Amino acid sequence: MTSRREPRLADAAEIAAEQGLTPARINGLYNERAQNAAAEPFPEFVDKGGRARLWNHAEVTAWFAHRAQARLTEHTPPSRDPQELLNAAEASRFLGYKNANQVTTFVRDHPGYFPDPDVVEEKGTSENPYRRQLWRVQTLLDWMATRPGRGRRAGDTAAPALPDVPVDGDPDELLGATQAAVLLGYKTVGSFSSSLSQGNLPLLKETDGVAEEGRQKGRRRWTRRRILEQAAQRSKR
Repeated sequence: MTSRREPRLADAAEIAAEQGLTPARINGLYNERAQNAAAEPFPEFVDKGGRARLWNHAEVTAWFAHRAQARLTEHTPPSRDPQELLNAAEASRFLGYKNANQVTTFVRDHPGYFPDPDVVEEKGTSENPYRRQLWRVQTLLDWMATRPGRGRRAGDTAAPALPDVPVDGDPDELLGATQAAVLLGYKTVGSFSSSLSQGNLPLLKETDGVAEEGRQKGRRRWTRRRILEQAAQRSKR
């Protein structure tokens, strides 16, 4: 039986850098747990590295995402041309997030939750290439109106049905988050992404490749074999 992998741990400095805060503020959020008992308190730390608190990185990322969603519910985005293209930082601000890296975090840590970029530009040089992802304002508005997870309002459009994915296909075929969600029995890609970010799918922590072209370029991919092994492990719990 495959042993459960240990979750990734992060200290206040690492979390602060990702969330655009200071280490003191991260520790302050933790110390405010008693006052926030009625709401969702900051996650409990799981270990100490020397004198520093260490948190489960996935749990903290999810906490900040949920906190941002609550703020997003009350946010009215500014009027802009629906076809205007925004980069990740601009999209974060347009959507009302205080953290300019929020969209980048969604794309990196929650595959399938945030819409794919409308335009991907290959930048830099052959020695130091990088990709610039851009979203149309209308794409962001559509997501804001139908986003999955907490804060969903009555009347929102239901998440699209997941496709049929054969279990007996090529075991070495690389599959994305949508196909993985189906094979693992999730009803939505968002629920799969949340479970993945929380460390509940340890075999998928390691990827087998990334998409190399199209709008999915750079997104994580796993072999059908690995996904089915994870499905079998889940069924034994």
